[in-house]
Amino acid sequence: MDTEKSKYCGRFAPSPSGPLHFGSLVAAMGSYLDARHNRGEWLVRIEDLDPPREKPGSADGILTTLEAFGFEWDREILYQNCRHRTKAYREALDTLSTHAMAFHCACTRREINATGLLGIDGPIYPGTCRNDLPEGREARTIRVRTDDLGISFLDLVCGEQQQKIFSQIGDFVIRRADGLAAYQLAVVVDDAFQGVNRVVRGADLLYSTPRQIFLQQLLKLPTPEYAHLPLVRDGSGRKLSKQSRSLPVDNQNPLPALVTAWQFLGQIKPDPELQQIENFWQWAIVNWDLSNVPCEPSLQPTHHETDHLVPGIGIEPI
Repeated sequence: MDTEKSKYCGRFAPSPSGPLHFGSLVAAMGSYLDARHNRGEWLVRIEDLDPPREKPGSADGILTTLEAFGFEWDREILYQNCRHRTKAYREALDTLSTHAMAFHCACTRREINATGLLGIDGPIYPGTCRNDLPEGREARTIRVRTDDLGISFLDLVCGEQQQKIFSQIGDFVIRRADGLAAYQLAVVVDDAFQGVNRVVRGADLLYSTPRQIFLQQLLKLPTPEYAHLPLVRDGSGRKLSKQSRSLPVDNQNPLPALVTAWQFLGQIKPDPELQQIENFWQWAIVNWDLSNVPCEPSLQPTHHETDHLVPGIGIEPI
């Protein structure tokens, strides 16, 4: 076995749309501890794929917070923006288009929403442009041509998962109307580029995983292992997000938030003698157990669940 290729490589990939909040801290902690416990690499990648949502200075702010909380990453930060990764995304798009695995689409979101067909992760694309563009219409996006053979994978937290992409999701966008690579394509290309072989992230992305595995198969890229962590929600049951203006964690007093995140992830009671973040990380890396992490109780995207609420860490929207 090639030990270099088989070595554990994980990553944390925040979007620079606001400061790091407690929900993001949980995702960062889970991926970091799993990598370090398995003596692997841990990378940080900035998913700056959506310029309209980006907040100036957010990327630097996130990195500063990670440093203040004691995270240590390997290699240089990878940015996904146009200057750095456009060529790689374009090559992947060309590969799919050349082999008739992708097609141009003229449909708007409003038109797709109007079909009334709701899948497990939003409206199902009705296939309007699958065979050809309607007369008089111009292409807006590029979609991948899906099938209904079914994608199965074993999630290391939530167990066996299966999805039929064509009937449950539909042909999905891989190049947006603004010409930028869509998240589903970019994440697949960059995980392969960085050699990521285990992805530990929030359960809100569980339904995206089959689409990413499908693209990996089409592009003949390796498929990582996946583990999806439970989501932190506010008092209304909504997932914490930068868009909901969740308050950031406190860089000046990181230990209480670290301990709360550790407990949220279902781990054993922390040693009360841990008074410094360096000691906390040393102890946590040894005692981390992925099998103790609870599975999100309901992954249907209704956003009404109230499980996994963590009060007192500045998580109420402002």
